[in-house]
Amino acid sequence: MATSPHTQTFKDVNEEQLPVANNKLHGWKHFAGLYAGEHVAATEFVIGATFVALGASTIDILLGLLIGNLLAMCSWWLITAPIAVETRLSLYNYLNKIAGNSMTKLYNWANVVIFSVISAAMITVSSTAVRFLFDIPAQLDWYPNSFWFVAIVLAVGSIVVFVAMYGFSTVADFSKLCAPWLFVIFIAGSFALFPELSNHVLGSTSLSSFSDFMTIGDSSIWTGTNADGEKGIGLLEVIGFAWAANSITHFGLIDMAIFRFAKRKSYGLFSGVGMFFGHYLAWISAGIMGAGVAVLLKTTISSLDPGDVAYHALGWTGFVIVIIAGWTTANANLYRAGLAAQSIFVNQSRERTTAIVGVVTVIIACFPFVFSQMLPLLTYAGLLVVPVGGIVFAEHVLFPKIGLTRYWAKYKNITRSVPAIASWALALVFGFGLNAIDVMSFYYLFIPTWIFTIVIYTLLAKKYGAGDDYTQEIEAEEQEQCDIKEYQAAEAKDIPKPIIDSSVFTKVLNAVSTVSLVIIFIFASQVMFFSETMNMYSANKSQFEIACFICTVIYFVTAYWSLKRHKVLNTAS
Repeated sequence: MATSPHTQTFKDVNEEQLPVANNKLHGWKHFAGLYAGEHVAATEFVIGATFVALGASTIDILLGLLIGNLLAMCSWWLITAPIAVETRLSLYNYLNKIAGNSMTKLYNWANVVIFSVISAAMITVSSTAVRFLFDIPAQLDWYPNSFWFVAIVLAVGSIVVFVAMYGFSTVADFSKLCAPWLFVIFIAGSFALFPELSNHVLGSTSLSSFSDFMTIGDSSIWTGTNADGEKGIGLLEVIGFAWAANSITHFGLIDMAIFRFAKRKSYGLFSGVGMFFGHYLAWISAGIMGAGVAVLLKTTISSLDPGDVAYHALGWTGFVIVIIAGWTTANANLYRAGLAAQSIFVNQSRERTTAIVGVVTVIIACFPFVFSQMLPLLTYAGLLVVPVGGIVFAEHVLFPKIGLTRYWAKYKNITRSVPAIASWALALVFGFGLNAIDVMSFYYLFIPTWIFTIVIYTLLAKKYGAGDDYTQEIEAEEQEQCDIKEYQAAEAKDIPKPIIDSSVFTKVLNAVSTVSLVIIFIFASQVMFFSETMNMYSANKSQFEIACFICTVIYFVTAYWSLKRHKVLNTAS
């Protein structure tokens, strides 16, 4: 195939700035695994317990989380994935194309703040497990009340920062291995403590029907009253939070970075794997574990932290799950924060910017409020960046339908888009203004804010030139896209295809890792369904804790060994 002379110019362009090449697209299994890994994490301990403390009822949890997570899945499917697949660009690069460098820098600053706070919360969660080992009191105030807890946070945080700087690739692979284990462990933990709750409410360690589950839920878990004894949140609030929890990634379009690699727009549906395994089953399981430990220790769930809950539910495995789940989530978000900072300070290396952001993140992690206030923090983070998603949605989806031109700012060589910056600023005033006057539940504020941004940006863009004639520029853009595809096709010829390790030994390793998870589930089921007396329950739970820890070790050894064999095989090729 002849090569256009224009394709030579793309050799000096950062690959991230170009649309994803066809040879780098992934199938549906990639996205199912990715969302399972990211959304079955340490935050589930915090959020699941928070729903209990906020006083949701059992039916509100079961139905509200189902509807809310279904809406979230549809948001990825219908909004994020189509734009990502059509452009093959990350949000950062698309934003730079339609709004200029100034807007992109403002947006990156917002991401630095958001991802640093989320990473800090996960460092704090991991530290709750370590502090338990050293008998340091639970940190339940907004500030630390123990010097040794601060020391633990600094130690754990330092590891997170170092890995985010230099070893993130390995951690990313390791995180994918954690997804099936985390899901099994969340379910197992709820199974291990449910007989305790059943005995507390019904006077029996075994269930006879689903109505028993509802009775236990209403009496001891999701009681409908909050920690102050007042009426708790209702169905609409549960739906709203489940939908809004990830508004930063679907309505806010950050996950364009993920779905630009999707072969089809329909792959947005596989976000549901993370939603229903993580944000449905794991949140419910975490609530059961938190309520069960509160009954066991004769205290309230608001006086427990994730370290307390995990240890009393899972024994030594509890330390493992809190540390690993918090660590892997913190690393991913600190890596994102470092990338955003490096995009601002382009003369600095990613390692340096990650280190600087990491220091600030670890300091924030010393203050326990960052994990105890996860629900409002996630909601406000979404409200902060959803307007940017509205701007991109308007430009990409709405403009062609109403006679305006995509990429008009690029065609006019505008580096500071007044319509984009003004729309974002006005949207923030609008959204946070609605919150201040309390006209609706703040969990839903991202929706009117998103719509408001679309309207304002469309009007301002038309005024500033989006409706002008750009026929020549559009033709040049189309030619450039053709040249890029031609260049990428030529480059792809020299890239070897990945080799699948089909050796017998690797198959044995995979089988052992799978069997170890099955054994954990079997022992947890024995605790849940075959503990007819408290003595039997105690014996079964002790057996479960031992088996769970041993099988956890076996799982990670064999699963990681299999992963390394696959990597070595492809590196050698």
